Amino acid sequence: MSSGKIAAHHATLACYKTMLDSNPTFLRQWEQAGQTKIALRCSSEEELLSLQTQARRLNLCAQSIRDAGRTQIAAGSRTVLGILGPARVVNQVTGALRVL
Repeated sequence: MSSGKIAAHHATLACYKTMLDSNPTFLRQWEQAGQTKIALRCSSEEELLSLQTQARRLNLCAQSIRDAGRTQIAAGSRTVLGILGPARVVNQVTGALRVL
């Protein structure tokens, strides 16, 4: 499994836990539709935070993951962002990003 695929699963879990309480109906629809995930690349932690802000302004679930710092990334660094919502709205935030 690629590092991008692993990251996508990690971010998906964070969104799943959030949506379980806030929007279980959408979560069930997402599960029934195959649980689509895609790993995209951004250039920096600052860009990741900007994307998170944009997503939240569109009422999307956007959860960033902080690294534990046990290997090569500094503790507390945000390394992954999960965004969950209707594809047409998610694409407003992520449409210009490249596949990881």
